Amino acid sequence: MTILVRSYGATEMVTGSCHLIEVGKTRILVDCGMFQGENEDLNYEPFGFDPKNVDYLIVTHGHIDHIGRIPKLYKAGFRGKIITTLATKRIARIMLLDSAKVMLEEYQTEYKKALRRGRPEDVKPPLYYEDDVYDAMELFKITLDYEQKLSINDNITIKFKNAGHILGSTFVEIFIKDNGVNKKLVFSGDLGLKEKLIINPLEDEDYAISVYTESTYGNRNHKSLEKSIEEFKQAIIDTLKRGGNVVIPTFALERSQEVLYILRKMYDEGSLPTNARIFLDSPLAISATRIFLQFPQLFNEKLKEMIRKGENPFIFPNVEFTQTVEESKKINDIASGAIILAGSGMCTGGRIKHHLKHNLWREENSVIFVGYQTKGSLGRAIIDGAKTVRIYGEEIAVKAKIYTINGFSSHADQKTLLNWLGNIKGLENIFIVHGEKEVMEIFKEKIKEELNMKAHIVKKGEGIFI
Repeated sequence: MTILVRSYGATEMVTGSCHLIEVGKTRILVDCGMFQGENEDLNYEPFGFDPKNVDYLIVTHGHIDHIGRIPKLYKAGFRGKIITTLATKRIARIMLLDSAKVMLEEYQTEYKKALRRGRPEDVKPPLYYEDDVYDAMELFKITLDYEQKLSINDNITIKFKNAGHILGSTFVEIFIKDNGVNKKLVFSGDLGLKEKLIINPLEDEDYAISVYTESTYGNRNHKSLEKSIEEFKQAIIDTLKRGGNVVIPTFALERSQEVLYILRKMYDEGSLPTNARIFLDSPLAISATRIFLQFPQLFNEKLKEMIRKGENPFIFPNVEFTQTVEESKKINDIASGAIILAGSGMCTGGRIKHHLKHNLWREENSVIFVGYQTKGSLGRAIIDGAKTVRIYGEEIAVKAKIYTINGFSSHADQKTLLNWLGNIKGLENIFIVHGEKEVMEIFKEKIKEELNMKAHIVKKGEGIFI
């Protein structure tokens, strides 16, 4: 029986995860993510396969670069069953609805500009609309717990294990009976660290023949979580002492909740400056925080203990949730003492761009990056040392103090990735995806050096027989 894998995203790039597995006549897609940053135009290209022929879609987690094209997949004819965890299903709904909303708002803005230029045909319509999201959500038919097995047919069984990346994230074990031989194929999705602030950490994998592994941070190791927390706390204290504001671009999932939890601990221990006002200025992050509280069983023991005591890890007196645009605009009237958590996490859109426009040019302010910034994003330009950046048509000087604290990353670093791969018995094939090309090359060499194994960097559309 033929087992063929082709990857149509996250190949020599970080975003757009999409891998098609053909086992005999059965077709299984693992993730269907959106391209972001400098590769976002790829979202408008054909998938490279016929969505009508896909039987199942396995979703590893709810980040938009892993789920963002699911409504487009539906529009193109996909009617198979979507398999994921319950937490990811609930997260996917709010993420995709937000994605549709943002795309429509951006389209309407750009269309008005194009009309004034007399070139409305230059503006591409949104990939999908809210109605397409609701239709696609009907296909989320199967939810699995960690360690729960599902037999798709007589030859294929899948099992989810905790990837330790974000709430509900999983790496996927696919067991295939091939002419009497049992083969095990693993897709890592995105892997997390062994130290986690909120959720349980990454599980080990015991055995596999072939692994498709992410490589986002395959070229570096993170600072320890403890050191990162201390650096974060000091950045907050120093900025507020000198009369500034703190702007934190945050991803709605995991990072917003982690930052709130750290600020909560600062409040509890008395180290949070008394003039601090904390704003979670992201309707999406507010919704995600509510979903987190629906799944305390996925929290680590420290957080579970807080919940048992009736304490909310994410809400305390200094925090204000700002839902409306009017509430968001009022934050920019605050000259000092504001700690502003807003999306998008890579500063590509949303409320964060407005806050950067109002705060980036002031020397007493700080911007703290606590998440990955892809090539081509505004966030990447700032951390790479741009002296000025263009925001909403205006050149803004970068005079605020810039912090990059990567110990909060929800992605495994090089050491964690190598340890995870190195513990897998029977491993014959390592396929590298989900990383920038130059990072993949470094990770490939490190695998050879540390694990004495060859690894292959997957190219877009390349067919690999397992």
